[in-house]
Amino acid sequence: MTSKLVAPSILAGNFANLQRDIEMINQSDADWLHVDIMDGVFVPNISFGMPVLHAIMRHALKPLDVHLMIIDPDRYIKTFADLGADILTVHYEACTHLHRTIQAIKAEGMKAGVAINPHTNVSLLEDVIEYIDVVLVMSVNPGFGGQSFINNTYKKIKQLKEIIVDSGSNAIIEIDGGVSNDNAIELIEAGADVLVAGSYIFGSENPVTTIANLKEQINTQD
Repeated sequence: MTSKLVAPSILAGNFANLQRDIEMINQSDADWLHVDIMDGVFVPNISFGMPVLHAIMRHALKPLDVHLMIIDPDRYIKTFADLGADILTVHYEACTHLHRTIQAIKAEGMKAGVAINPHTNVSLLEDVIEYIDVVLVMSVNPGFGGQSFINNTYKKIKQLKEIIVDSGSNAIIEIDGGVSNDNAIELIEAGADVLVAGSYIFGSENPVTTIANLKEQINTQD
């Protein structure tokens, strides 16, 4: 069985102590460091910009999983590659020419991710699934941390897994929003490969232990 991954979302970290939180993730069992970039237009919030990502890159030892919640992401593909993104995820809803965008991300040496909002049907990715490395299924509406998990996500994961298998794609499925130990096993059983967790990790008494427990939990399934 391929190991299932945990990607703590630094959006839920302490902005006044980002270096401390990044170093905590470095020392933990986490696999990726998830970074949300929001522009206040595609989503009703503004998060990190390029200077902050540059600072994160200088301290992070885990692969940078950069999630762009911005309009017209093509403008910044090379910039995010230069800033150290290992995986660059754009939103289906923000891309006019998604296939071209995916190819541009790969041309910069990054893995290409495509995110879909809760209202977006997974079938819309069928024609490009063979080119995608990561499909990020939003299990909350994008823009804010700490939201409640949307239960229809399980159905979408199963449908997406069927599309991936039928097409012969190597894409993996990442889940972002409302992830905790309460739903982690069910998400993995539905077909998820990577779990993004923010508030659940950073709001816990011991984030390192929380990450370790979550990683063990999702990798002990039959």
